[in-house]
Amino acid sequence: QLHFVESGGGLVQPGGSLRLSCAASGFTLDYYAVGWFRQAPGKEREGVSCISSSDGITFYEDSVKGRFTISRDNAKSTAFLQMDRLEPEDPAIYYCAVRPGCGRTWSQLRGYNYWGQGTQVTVSS
Repeated sequence: QLHFVESGGGLVQPGGSLRLSCAASGFTLDYYAVGWFRQAPGKEREGVSCISSSDGITFYEDSVKGRFTISRDNAKSTAFLQMDRLEPEDPAIYYCAVRPGCGRTWSQLRGYNYWGQGTQVTVSS
């Protein structure tokens, strides 16, 4: 079965940092763009960031620009989301998935595949 395995979530104080990982299981990342999404209780799943496959171009949701950094290691078939200066609005289950490219519609769920179970991020003092 092709999917991602997300890890790295946890409890952190406001202003703290976490580094999330998502490891591809059953496939390699080389030819895919990777998107990170999050879903808070009672809310729809929303796009957080996307990184393209070939040139590493990145996209970010406005509220995380300057705080989150997406990256990838194709040799390890793993993508990362470095989250700094975490805010009370950031808690959610974070997921990653792939599709052929990021593009203008990167933040939409359509076209993404191989979702994992997600990793919980909690921000609390």
